[in-house]
Amino acid sequence: QVQLAESGGGLVQPGGSLRLSCAGSGIAFRSYAMAWHRQAPGKQRELVARITRGGTTGYADSVKGRFTISRDNAKNTVYLQMNSLKPEDTAVYYCALVRGSTTDWGQGTQVTVSS
Repeated sequence: QVQLAESGGGLVQPGGSLRLSCAGSGIAFRSYAMAWHRQAPGKQRELVARITRGGTTGYADSVKGRFTISRDNAKNTVYLQMNSLKPEDTAVYYCALVRGSTTDWGQGTQVTVSS
């Protein structure tokens, strides 16, 4: 059974930084693409960043230049480094493991950007 657990969320001031982690069990991360999504109150879940098996990354326009996704296959962990945070980045952030037509989700971690 695939289990994903996010951590690292919290309250941060505008302009600050956070690093989210997603640790997995029950599957070898190295074989799959991984992604971070987020969902703000009253909005649909949106893709924030994605990383392929080979390490190629892609980002939503709203976070390009500020967020960095990375992976450590030896630790079965994917990270999201978030810099220059803005109030509009406030959301629950979810880790996702993409297996063809199936996506496994973590439980989410709250990120709040506020002064």
